[in-house]
Formats: sequence, C-alpha cells, structure tokens
Amino acid sequence: MQITGTQRIVKIRRDYNSWVADETLEDYALRFTPKSFRKWSEFRIANTALGAVSFLALEAIGGTLALSYGFTNTLWAILAVALVIFLTGLPISYYAARYGVDMDLLTRGAGFGYIGSTITSLIYASFTFLFFALEAAIMALALELYFSIPLALAYVVCSVIIVPLVTYGITLINRLQLWTQPLWLTLLLLPYVFVIAKNPDALADLTSFAGREGNGGAFNLLSFGAACTVALALITQIGEQVDYLRFLPEKTRQNRVRWWLAMLAAGPGWIIPGALKMLAGAFLAFLALQHEIPVDKAAEPTQMYLVAFSYVFASPEWALAAMVLFVIVSQVKINVTNAYAGSLAWSNFFARVTHSHPGRVVWLVFNVAIALMLMELGVFEAIEQVLGLYANVAIAWIGALVADLVINKPLGLSPRQIEFKRAHLYDINPVGVGSMLIASLLAILAHSGLLGELAQAASPVIALGTALLCAPLIAWLTGGRFYIARERQPELLYPYTERGKIACVLCSNAFEEPDTAFCPAYGAPICSLCCSLDARCGDLCKPHGRLSAQWDAFLRWAFPQVSIPRLHTRLAHYLGVLGLIIGLLSLALWLIYSQVSLSVVASPQETGETLYQAFLKAFLVLSLFAGILAWWVVLTRESRHVAQQESDRQTHLLMQEIEAHRKTDEQLQKAKEASEAANAAKSRYVTGLSHELRTPLNSILGYAQILLRDEAMAPRHKDALGTIHRSGAHLLSLIDGLLDVAKIEAGKLNLEQSEIAFPEFLQQLRQMIAPQAEEKGLRFHFESQGRMPAVVRGDEKRVRQILINLLGNAVRYTDAGSITLRASYLRETAYLRDRRYWHRHTRGADRATVPAVRAW
Repeated sequence: MQITGTQRIVKIRRDYNSWVADETLEDYALRFTPKSFRKWSEFRIANTALGAVSFLALEAIGGTLALSYGFTNTLWAILAVALVIFLTGLPISYYAARYGVDMDLLTRGAGFGYIGSTITSLIYASFTFLFFALEAAIMALALELYFSIPLALAYVVCSVIIVPLVTYGITLINRLQLWTQPLWLTLLLLPYVFVIAKNPDALADLTSFAGREGNGGAFNLLSFGAACTVALALITQIGEQVDYLRFLPEKTRQNRVRWWLAMLAAGPGWIIPGALKMLAGAFLAFLALQHEIPVDKAAEPTQMYLVAFSYVFASPEWALAAMVLFVIVSQVKINVTNAYAGSLAWSNFFARVTHSHPGRVVWLVFNVAIALMLMELGVFEAIEQVLGLYANVAIAWIGALVADLVINKPLGLSPRQIEFKRAHLYDINPVGVGSMLIASLLAILAHSGLLGELAQAASPVIALGTALLCAPLIAWLTGGRFYIARERQPELLYPYTERGKIACVLCSNAFEEPDTAFCPAYGAPICSLCCSLDARCGDLCKPHGRLSAQWDAFLRWAFPQVSIPRLHTRLAHYLGVLGLIIGLLSLALWLIYSQVSLSVVASPQETGETLYQAFLKAFLVLSLFAGILAWWVVLTRESRHVAQQESDRQTHLLMQEIEAHRKTDEQLQKAKEASEAANAAKSRYVTGLSHELRTPLNSILGYAQILLRDEAMAPRHKDALGTIHRSGAHLLSLIDGLLDVAKIEAGKLNLEQSEIAFPEFLQQLRQMIAPQAEEKGLRFHFESQGRMPAVVRGDEKRVRQILINLLGNAVRYTDAGSITLRASYLRETAYLRDRRYWHRHTRGADRATVPAVRAW
C-alpha cells in the first residue's frame, strides 16, 4: 500500500555525535543486536558472561546471612534462592539469546509495553549502580588496608578506573574477562585448598553455627524467609547475563549443542557458582570470627580473604598483597559488567523520557557517579536492609516477565514473537505493569510486617506467586489486545517482502529488517533508534496506543461521570507532577532516615525523636522547592508543546507552499511542452512552405542569371533582370531567416562549429562591403588593433551573415562621411565594431563559442 508521510525530514534531527554513530562504543544500545554483529564464538560469550560471577558481594551476602540467621537457615535459603533464580533465568536467557535483545527490549515485548518497560529499566539501573557501589566499596576497603589512603579517595579511584574499561563495550570487556579468568580462578581456589588442608575441622564446626538469632542452629521458618528475601535481590543479575547473551551467534543445526551449552552456562547457570560463593562467604565469615575478627567486620570480603590467605602465606605482608590483588581482579571483572549494564539501562530509560540519546558513554559516567555517591553515603553498612527492600520489587518484575514467557505465550494469551519496536507496541501493557505493581505492593506490605510475621518472612514468595498469578489472569481478562498496537493494521506490521538490509528514512543507514518499522508519519521505513527518538510524529502509527489515550480510556471506564477535559488542565498536570516529586522525595528521605536510625546507639529513644523532627523539617522545606520545581516542569512542558505546535504549523504551511510550487512547476512544464509542440508544428509547417517557395524561386533566380549572361540582351532588360535577381535573392534570404526563426522556436537550431581563418575572413568581409560604400560615395576604413588570432571557431555562415547585415545597414542608412570597422583582441576575445554596432565572440582554435551582438 502507498502511504504519504505527513512529516518533513529534517536531517539535523539525526546528527548524532560520534559516540552514537560508532557501534563499537554503542553496542546497539536501544535496539536488538543484528546477526551481522554477533561475531564472537559461543565460548567467548559464555566466558565473558561468567566473568560476572567474580563479584564478592556474593561472599558478603553469604557471610551476612550466616552471621544473622545461622548456617542451617542460610544453607536452605541459598539452595531455595538458587533454584528460583535458575528456573526464572532459563526462559529469560533463551528468549534474549534467540531474539538478540537485552533485558529492556525483552521486557517491552513480554507484557510491559513501550513506556511500561521504562519502570523496569529504572529498577534494573538501580540494581546495577547499587551492586556497583557494593563491589567498589569492597575494593576500596582493600586499597585502604594496603595503601593506607583515605576511604573517600579510594571510592573515587575504584569508580574512575572502570570508565575507560567499559567505554568500548563488549569488544574490550570480553578480552578483559578472557585474560583475567585464569588468574582469578587461581586466586579464588587457592585459599580454600589451604584452609581445608590446615583446618579440616572448620567445615564441621560451621554446620552448628547459630548466628546472632540463636535457635541453636536449628531451622527456623522466619529466619529462612528473611534470608531468602536478602538473597533474592540477586534475581535481577540475569539482566546482566542477558546483556552478553544477546551477542550469541544465531542458533543453527551445526552449532545447536554449543549454543545450548553456552546459553545455559552463561544464563541461568551463573547461579551455580554463585550459590557456591555465597556458601563460601558463610564459611569465611565463620572462619573470620574464629580469628577474632569483630562481628561487624567479619562479613567484609576483605577481612574474610585476608584470614583465608593467611593460611597460604606465612608472611602477613604477602597475605595482604594476595588479598588485595584478588579483590581488585574480582571487583574489576564484575564492575565492568555492572557499569556496562547500567549504561544500557539508563540509555533505554532516558531515550523514552527525553527522546534524546547523547550516547551510551554518557550514561556510563552517570551510572558510575550515582554509585560513587552511594559509596560516600555508606551503602555497604546497610546492605541487608537495602537488599531486603529492593528484592521484593525485583522479584515482582521478574515474576511478571517469566509468567508471560512460560505461561501466556504457550497458551496463546500473548504473541509468540518478541516485539520490541515503539511503532508496534502500546505504551502501557496492563499485563506486565499491573501484575508487577500488585505483586510489589503486597510484597512491600508483607515485608514491612503489616501482614504478620509469617508473611514478612515469606514476602519474596508473595511477590513471585502474585506476579505469576496476576500476569496470565490480566492477559485473559484483556484478551491480550494490549501487546500489539497495530493488530488492526497487519499490512503495517511487516510490510517488507525482501530480506536483508533496509535503509532508514531519517538517518539513511541500512539496518536488518527486524530492526525497522514502517512509519506513516514519514511514509517510509524507519529504524528502531530513530523511531524511539522522534518526538514530533505524535505516534501517528498507533494513536490509540499512546499513554495519554490509554489513560483517558481507563478513566472513562473507571469513572464514567468524570469530565476528561478537566483532567488535562494545567492545575491537574501540576498536581500530578507535584505528587510524583513528593513521592520520590519521601522515599529517598525515608531510606536515608532508616539507614541513619540504625546507627543510633546512645539514647536511642531521644536521638530517634530528634532525627525524626530533623527529617520532617527537611521534608517540609524540600517540599516547598518541589512545588516550585513542579510548576517549572509543567510550564516548560506547555511551552515546549506550544513551540512544537507552532513549528508543526509552520512546517505545514511550508509544505503547502512547496506543494503549490510543485503544482506551478508542473503547469509550467506542461505549458512549455505544449509550446514546444506548437513550435515544432510551426517549424514543420514553415519548413514545408519554404520548400514549396524555394522550388519556383530557384527557377526564377536560375533563369535570371542565364538571361543576364546573354550578350544580346538589351541594357534596359538587363536592369529589369538585375532587379528581379536581387529581389529573388532577397526573398531567398528571407526564407532562410524564417527557417532559422522556426528552428530557434522549436529548439532545433544547431550551430555548425568550424575553424575560421580570421585574417582571411576579415579581408573577404572588407572586399564585400567596400564596393557598396564606394558606390554610395562613402569611405570605408578597416582598423586592426593588437595581435589578431590566426584561427577562431564558430558558425562561419551565421557570423558572416550577421556582419554583412550590420555593415550593410550602416551603408544603407549613412548618407555621407565614412564607415569604420575596427577589429581588436583582448583577454581571449575578438571585438568587431562599426560606427553603431559592435560584435564580440570568443577567440581561439581551441574554443567553441556563439557570437553575441550588442548596440554600441
């Protein structure tokens, strides 16, 4: 079908900076990974993804759980969490590797919608900078121990060194993981071998370790649930594995075994060594306690491995050096993954919020800066509380995503393919967004203790179970109609019959077909990146799928009596923005208050009341600034909207003017063609008429010449015959001129270019004109100025005719005196002038020119 676009293409909209244009830096952020870019082997991809298992937060979590809840509860919690993470990670890894999409694109197409996945991008980005801060804090503690530098400075060093390693994306990261893997494995296994060899009773003693909660080391359901809540925060680690799995080569008959092994090992299989490392952390924390490390320091990986390496090296200096080297290698390996995944997540989030993409590297620096701020705030001290709250939201997201992949798709409640393009998706899909919000709310209420102790311990189970139940239920209730916004326009879903590369109408780059969509606004294919960043199209491809349209439809359904236009006033927008800012501000201050209140030791009741009053006053003051900020956001949005409308109106007027000019040009072209046709017809008529006139005229001239040569002819008869001959010659010249005019009008006059011997030509001209002037009693002079060219090129016949006519008129209309013909040459131009006219044409044996005549 033929669709005419309504938008004018402005190239500056797609003048991205060099970062965005270079896919070596971008790694196809905001889009699926094309088959042509999946150039690494299955082993390289699996090895790169498994490098993320090096993070020492696993040992820190295992040690924290063992110290808090005892080894028995920690063991069962880790095994249960490992099973859940493996089962949820399997479908996510399979679909990501099969379709070449990252976690955000997968979430879009699996029940969340285009804008709905923005929420999950924020959750995922939070995971990346949170764990970046935890890992960098561990490395900073090692640097502080070894180099005796201030901890705040160590935080900065541990953050900054990661940026250049992640700038070039997977191209550099897979080399780094490959080169460091042997060293890391050696340093990881060596201390355990020596500890077990020198202290074999340590493992037996660990099994009876009861932790702070006591219970004699027996299993306790509440402690087990609390331990699961903390450990399940790792469930979103699958997103970082997916960021590498999308580069797996396409599965074929030849590589299917290698493909499956790589997908399983690098995807859900990461939790197997991860669980072992958490158990190892529990063991090392117990070992640290036996070596009289304080309880509040025993869960720090630096202290754990310092004790472990003391079994390897007798010298404390060597043990410290080995620990620092191991920590640096481990944390660099994981933090390049955290930073890389965070740059992708922030790119997706801000691209949809701002319709701008300055480059993945910008968001890389942004993600690292947030992590640095968290480190300076002391996030490591509150690891248990932070992860416990975060886990409930993360599990709700993953649960909703898995439910769509393993339940909705097999049952036909959602499309089987992963559709991630903005042009094909509703902004909000209630299946994923609704189930995640319901599950998160219930899990947070349970985690806060409002639903009882048992529910508090089982809050992760509540989050996962609610998401798995709600996603298929909502999909069934909605009929699955919120997955594809173009379901009523199947001809626009995949309109391209050819396979291979398709050029984007905006950026003019060629992309593989799955990365493009048909854009009605431009009437041509558009790539997914340009589609995501276009703010002017108004979602012409899916007006019913826009967030505003969906919100209005929901309000009409929920509140039939409410006037929808009232909800679009400036005051309504202001209250909405203000509520959002106040909510985020409250959440941030509550998290800070929770962390600070935990550190209160002396006079806890009095100090707690003081803290509460301080934070309440801070909240009220910041709320005032929030109100001002909300007005600024609303007014700026309105101003931008008005400016865009004015720009669209001007564009529309310009397009109308361009269309009017096009129609005028078409009419002029048609008139020109009609005129040329008429002139051609006239030329044919004049040519035919001249042929008819030439035949009798040539006879007249021929017989007149014969009679003039007859000596017996009387003089008075010869005078009459001369008049007849001159008149006939004049008529013949008129006919030739008429033919030239007809040819000019028809555009068929051809100048015969030839070499003219210029001095001889002038001499002949002088010989022809001088007798005519003398017969009338006039003097004829010829003057030559400067050097004359030997040869010129031109139409000799027409040049001679022009000069004869000019000089003949000068003789005819001059009654007395003299006539002067001047010839000169200057700047490759020969000039011929008489008293009234001058003639110019270009010189040269090597030039072809047309004579031009002007009045003198």
